[in-house]
Amino acid sequence: MMNNYFFEMLPAEEMKQLAYLPTIPEFLDWIQEKWADRPALNDLGSRYSYSQMCDRIARRRAWLDSQGLKKGDRVAVWDRNSIDAVENFLAVTSGGMTVIMLPTALPAPAVAGCCAKFRTSAIIVRDEFSGLVPQVGCKVLPANGMASSPAPSVKVDKDEPAAIFFTGGTTGAPKGAVLPHRALMRGAFNGIFAPGSQLFGHRTIGFLPLSHVFGLIKGTLSILYTGGEWYAAEDMKASVGKIPVIRPTTLTLVPGLCEIILGLAGMYGEQFLGGNLKTIIAGAASVPPRIIRQMKKLGIEGFPGYGMTEGANLSTGNADIGTRPDSVGKAYPEQEIKTVDGELWIRGDNVFLGYYNDPESTAGVLTEDGWLRTGDLGRIDEDGFIYITGRIKNLIILPNGENVSPESIEEPFYKCDALKDCLVREVDKNGGKVIGIEILPNPAAFEGKSAEETENFFKTLVDEVNLTLPATHRIQDVVIRKEDFKRTGSMKVARNQN
Repeated sequence: MMNNYFFEMLPAEEMKQLAYLPTIPEFLDWIQEKWADRPALNDLGSRYSYSQMCDRIARRRAWLDSQGLKKGDRVAVWDRNSIDAVENFLAVTSGGMTVIMLPTALPAPAVAGCCAKFRTSAIIVRDEFSGLVPQVGCKVLPANGMASSPAPSVKVDKDEPAAIFFTGGTTGAPKGAVLPHRALMRGAFNGIFAPGSQLFGHRTIGFLPLSHVFGLIKGTLSILYTGGEWYAAEDMKASVGKIPVIRPTTLTLVPGLCEIILGLAGMYGEQFLGGNLKTIIAGAASVPPRIIRQMKKLGIEGFPGYGMTEGANLSTGNADIGTRPDSVGKAYPEQEIKTVDGELWIRGDNVFLGYYNDPESTAGVLTEDGWLRTGDLGRIDEDGFIYITGRIKNLIILPNGENVSPESIEEPFYKCDALKDCLVREVDKNGGKVIGIEILPNPAAFEGKSAEETENFFKTLVDEVNLTLPATHRIQDVVIRKEDFKRTGSMKVARNQN
């Protein structure tokens, strides 16, 4: 069924040119023909058109063939956000193999452990990392490996595995989520939607790690879907400084990085953003209202949404942030979303196959009829807009047996621009358990103010929020932090601060 909420965002003539392609080989054939001479990949040293990129991918497939790799093998890639990394991802998957994009921050023993865990046949390694993987138990191949002649894509079924991504899953234990071709490509197709024209000339910078499903799918595949140009960000700090040169039209960011970039624009002027930035897709964590307001002042449209690794990252999107700022939007086309006992369930071709070699964990999140139990608490209003209210695993159980979502208590605090981040959790006080909050102030809001003034401001804010809460939900312990929170890889505040 046509989902007009998303399809009507794009001009009708553009929608006629787009189609969901369920496998990466089909996708590569389509973009090679459709975008041909348009620029695809750029690292400010080399620039390749779509035809050149697809030829290079085909010669990388031939190189993998020459190394004895075949359909069904698992191949790890350990590289920065480079042209090599993008092309190797597409070469491995279009060769019928399953790719594991490894985080660059992994220590060598962890890389070896991943190769053993996923029984990889080979690991493709960037030159600077090659000395760190002498004993991984599989073939070690250079990231620039390429044959002189091409090899064709392998025919694959849309349900065959294409990639494995690390995830905390819905229980917090690191696992390997296996995404089939249909899920990767549905996520990439979902990622093309945003208000206004999306074809012919978008530029983006690949800031988010390709080992993260958000960076790989929305930050990379979606831009290639629309004939845009992807700029490598091998060094994130250096790449932020190149924004005025690259002049991106759209960026895919986590809120923490978004805040840094917008802060630099405030410091150096709007020209720091290059003058063409129209859209920021912020995800992987809740986007505070102050960031949305900052974007609006700069004439940038925010387009938040909701997703998880097990659902190929993009399940909902919100083009009505001005009127529904607290919503993550509506479900993307060809997906079903419902709530069961307050938990969001998702079904569609974006859903993963399961956790690698972990049937017990898989059974805990996938129902027999294909529903993914997200572990997220939420509600859906009468117009189909979805609201996330918390995580099941984070629930605080009160002495009276009632469950309290800490995220629901945090929400009103994020409406205050003087607050940068906060964390609500159960704490010990006077021999009992109470609800406490740790607050990280926004330094700019308290410049020239004393620590006592800062503390009094937030204690007053806590009192005001407490008046809106049931007596059992009220905050009874307040800590004002002087140092940043411990954060996850996607820059979320880690729930476990020990």
